[in-house]
Amino acid sequence: MTKTLTEAPTKAPQTFLDFPLVNDFDDFHSDIAILGVPFGMVYSVDGMANDQSLAPDHIRNWSTKTEIEMTLNNYDFDLGGTLLDGKDIDVVDCGNVKSSLINPYEHYENAERVARSIFASNSVLITLGGDHGVPIPIMKALDVLDKEITLIHIDAHLDWRDEINGEKNGYSSVIRRASELPYIKSIHQIGMRGIGSAKTEEVNDAIAHGCTITTAYQLHDAGMDEVLKSIPDGGTYYLTIDADGIDPTIMPAVLAQTPGGLNWIQLHKLIHGLVNKGRIVGMDLVEITPSCDVGNISMIHAERLLCNFIGATVRAGYYNR
Repeated sequence: MTKTLTEAPTKAPQTFLDFPLVNDFDDFHSDIAILGVPFGMVYSVDGMANDQSLAPDHIRNWSTKTEIEMTLNNYDFDLGGTLLDGKDIDVVDCGNVKSSLINPYEHYENAERVARSIFASNSVLITLGGDHGVPIPIMKALDVLDKEITLIHIDAHLDWRDEINGEKNGYSSVIRRASELPYIKSIHQIGMRGIGSAKTEEVNDAIAHGCTITTAYQLHDAGMDEVLKSIPDGGTYYLTIDADGIDPTIMPAVLAQTPGGLNWIQLHKLIHGLVNKGRIVGMDLVEITPSCDVGNISMIHAERLLCNFIGATVRAGYYNR
């Protein structure tokens, strides 16, 4: 793999929490890899100028060097210790996947090639979007693991459209595309509420496929502990989080602000509970729209979510040698 597939983030400190930048995937190895995939496949020409494409670098760059130092080295009560628990954990930032003006699909092709190298090395992949189309090439790359995958989907919307304006790989189709992958054996969709792009037939298709759909209101009534019980233990999981699945009081930086989403306590329980049920091989956080943020509230919660995921995988023994 001699072609350069990614490029460095745009600003200092550049990488997430100032972890080392790596963009050579010929002999890739790490415990945790962070990858920006800025661009999804759009439904209209005006969608090419997409504020969500700025999110990977915005998430990386909002923290100061002092804040990064504290995040890495101070006691974190979310985790019961420092982020990496004093262990020799190899975390790298792979930068942002390159795109092309000539071939818009090259961005997805590059993302899939990078993800395949990362998954093949048994690294845990954290993908930063971009809109919710960007997990499509990432999930296609999961086939290198040769495992049955349980997909956990946090969102306000169902994302089961087959196509919009002829585009089949955009943000409203991600779960339908996932359902077509033979190694994704079960799909759990959590947080649905309000009005989205789904028609009644798409809801029926998801149910007929066998998806377990838990609305936000069912979640609030039952609690995250009960929802986690509905997910089989001992599995191999992929977690995709659309930021609009989170309540806009703590995640205002989305285009589709919808009341009643997941709160922080539920997110914390989800991350720590799922990490300890089996093995999460990858997760993504998508649909953050930086220009819609209020007082960095969204950035605070995005950083906390990613740090809780990293710290929880360390404590679950994912990287024990």
